[in-house]
Amino acid sequence: MDTLFGIVGDGFVLLASDTSQVQSIVLQKTDEDKIMILDEFKLLGTSGETGDRVQFSELIQKNIHLYQYRNGLPLSTDGAAHYMRGQLATALRKGPYSVFLLLAGWDKETGPSLYYMDYLATMHKLDKASMGYGGYFMLSLMDKHWKPNLTLEEAKKIMYLCIDEVQRRLVVAPPNFVIKIVDKDGARELERRDTVVDATNVTTATASPEAEFIDAPAAAAAEAGTSQADAVTKPPTESETKPPT
Repeated sequence: MDTLFGIVGDGFVLLASDTSQVQSIVLQKTDEDKIMILDEFKLLGTSGETGDRVQFSELIQKNIHLYQYRNGLPLSTDGAAHYMRGQLATALRKGPYSVFLLLAGWDKETGPSLYYMDYLATMHKLDKASMGYGGYFMLSLMDKHWKPNLTLEEAKKIMYLCIDEVQRRLVVAPPNFVIKIVDKDGARELERRDTVVDATNVTTATASPEAEFIDAPAAAAAEAGTSQADAVTKPPTESETKPPT
């Protein structure tokens, strides 16, 4: 149920993804980051089976770093896209990765670029792209509102429109999204749009129902000015047991 999409603007690329980790019908967590920073000027958004998604993105990240260490130069976005496509094509005939990818990058010579790849090693360079069930609702919005040389504010508005449309119309809509940007200043997180806080991030402690049940007699006794033992064991007085006349 992943939702991943990207937009090319004037000197930058925005990538956005949901942050839900789902297993069958269970929502396991809502803070899973599916957009990896490959290097200073590249972002890789992934969608698909969790194991393949994590393993393939880490494989690409480490080999891009290895290329830079060996050659003293970073790999261009176009070169990284073709390397990734080669890895997918090789694995397709052995043990295919069940992943869909959006590669966003910025190069000094060519500027921003966005590449789409699927598990069959299909690759396209696009100005806007979306994958997952959310893509059924996003592509029409992108076709309507995207234009060349988008400003950052215009691109963010399109992102918000897409997120709102998915959350309103998709039957199992992801609650939280993360948006990242890559431009001449590097790759970084831009913002998060959270409607659900993951339970593991909540630090405020609340009393359990059992504690409230156990402490109820003590609270009642304290209010009456007696001890808990007296409140429990003190026998009723004659006036309390005498029936009304």
